[in-house]
Amino acid sequence: QYNFSDATLERGTAAPQLVGFSAVSSEIFAVLGVRPTIGRPFEKNDELKGAAPVAVISDGLYQELGGTPSVVGQTIRFNGAATTVIGVMPRGFYFPAPTVRVLIPEIYDPEDHTGNWALVGRVAPGVNVAHMQSYLDQFVTMLRGRFSYTPQWDKTKSLAVQSIRESIAGPLRPSLVAVMVAIAMILLIACVNVASLMLGQVEGRTAELAVRAALGASRMRIARQLIAEAVVLGIAAGIVGAAFAAGGFNLLVRALPLGAFAETATLDWTVFASAMIVALVTSLGISLVPTFSLWRGELRGSIGAARTHGVAGRGIRLESLLVVAEVSVAVLMTAGAGLIVRSVQKLYEIDPGIRAEGVGVIDAVLPSDLTNDQRKAAFQEMIAAVRALPGVTNAAITQRVPLRGGAWNSGITVEGSPELKRVTTTIRIVSPGYADVMGIKLVAGRMIEDGDLLHGAGDSTGQVILINEALAKKFFGNQDPIGRRITSGFTNDWMRIVGVVRNVAESNLTDPAAPVRYDPYTSVGFMVPGQTLVFRVADGHDPVAMLEPVRAAMRRATPRVAIQQATTMNAVLAIAVGPARQVLSLVTTLTALALLLGAVGIYGVMSHFVARRKRDWGIRIALGLSPARVLGGVVGRGTVLVAWGIAIGLAAFALLARFLAALIYGVGRTDPIAVSAAVVGLLSVGVLATLIPALRASSTDPAVVLREQ
Repeated sequence: QYNFSDATLERGTAAPQLVGFSAVSSEIFAVLGVRPTIGRPFEKNDELKGAAPVAVISDGLYQELGGTPSVVGQTIRFNGAATTVIGVMPRGFYFPAPTVRVLIPEIYDPEDHTGNWALVGRVAPGVNVAHMQSYLDQFVTMLRGRFSYTPQWDKTKSLAVQSIRESIAGPLRPSLVAVMVAIAMILLIACVNVASLMLGQVEGRTAELAVRAALGASRMRIARQLIAEAVVLGIAAGIVGAAFAAGGFNLLVRALPLGAFAETATLDWTVFASAMIVALVTSLGISLVPTFSLWRGELRGSIGAARTHGVAGRGIRLESLLVVAEVSVAVLMTAGAGLIVRSVQKLYEIDPGIRAEGVGVIDAVLPSDLTNDQRKAAFQEMIAAVRALPGVTNAAITQRVPLRGGAWNSGITVEGSPELKRVTTTIRIVSPGYADVMGIKLVAGRMIEDGDLLHGAGDSTGQVILINEALAKKFFGNQDPIGRRITSGFTNDWMRIVGVVRNVAESNLTDPAAPVRYDPYTSVGFMVPGQTLVFRVADGHDPVAMLEPVRAAMRRATPRVAIQQATTMNAVLAIAVGPARQVLSLVTTLTALALLLGAVGIYGVMSHFVARRKRDWGIRIALGLSPARVLGGVVGRGTVLVAWGIAIGLAAFALLARFLAALIYGVGRTDPIAVSAAVVGLLSVGVLATLIPALRASSTDPAVVLREQ
């Protein structure tokens, strides 16, 4: 079993920092099939209550600590406790997330029946992971009597088995697949463009190739020449692309939806080698198009045909097919991007229960050698210093803001309800003003106030608490919860409910509302060194611009504070929107590129079409055909090709849209707005790309054309 969160790490005189850690059982190494490369794994004795704190660290942290075997045996201050490093994991190992840098043993306490854990196990050979679900259901049924869950609470829990690969990389797969598919479509459109260009060049070089054939060159020799030209172009393009990729590697990493895996991304020259192979294979494939057209033609008769009739027929049909294919692919990309845009809009329309505009978020860590009272006093001084800044209306602290995960869970007991056993719910430890800063609306009662921090304020025990609507509905039903008392989970003191606030999206925007309570930090017997300070700016002020002044005020109030990260709730919300938001900008950029390439392809094909029929246009205009009809004929031909491409693309999109299910929310797979936008966009691009060659055809001078012939 395991869970993971953040904790403080202190090394010598350096400022404390927050690092990801995972508390695991000693069997984890055997289950994962990996052991420390230096030192030893955890043993059963390390899990016993009262055992000396030990840790196994990641290779990255090992390098920061010196990168020598003597690191094993050293003592670090982890989460405020002197902890001995007993092992170093192999390079490239990460579990359960790339951000985890420290593994510690989970201390087994037979009297503690609460917690939030994930189980990991190795499946026997020949057993399908999906078939383990029935075993899990039986296992949970067996343990249900051991753990303190009520039957009502069990019904709200979803337990499922998935592979470890799916658990770690599964959330990234939909967005990465979408990006890779979009890139593949861009490559396909580019290939079609280059094939059309080469086909047009071959048509323009008909006389040259015919002379070569007349002088004895075989078709195979001419085909080899075309293939060699394509390969040279492919190699050159691959080198230029590799140079751009290497130069913009960091920008590319930030653009790709890699999440926490972005920290592990490095330049891999095998990828560049693979890209060069793709460029060569693509070049060879492209060269087959003009080679095929050349193979079917009769080169030796081309000179006379060009002089008497013009070169008008052989490549037109193949180029037209290429345009239809190009537009079809562009429709797929445009409609898919439209679905993602619509999905992101729907996600932003979800009410998260907070008002993110104007809120800044700063993660701060205090040294672990401070006592709880000293930490509370230090954070209180920082809150006061930030509140005093011009442009800041309020400030507060919490152990973690919503939509960033990592919320704590602890057990509660409701006074006067003995039938309800102690159950685990989400808890946020906050300071007064937190709800005001986050824009959480009050439903009933009042908010936690500064006076509640004084012992004896408001109740004989001096303890007050705030709950959300979901907790009120779950444990009190239609009764008024104001004035009722519950335990906090950290102490046995009763805490009086003074207010009910709206539900807030805790981990994910689309998750159902979960019971949450807000506990004043003074009522908790401890305060962890790492806290998050949130502040709201006045209207007209930018929270981004206020981040540095707020950091400076925090350091002036408490010089020993370490600032880990500074951001805004709008940025947190953007990340919480999920995979669709992560790929939105990149897919939109690729779609715009697809439209541009599509326009270039249509323009090129129609330009070749006009050039081939230049003699015909001159004769027809000389015989009285109006330029307007020439213009309409060329535009009409291009529009027909685009319309065929749109029709085929829409049919393909209807079949393939289901693969976007993991990226869309709140819209149908064939959303009419997204599809209509794709159709209108492609049709507009196609007509505009056709218009320039059409204008050139309509302005043909018959005298000039006939003189050239």
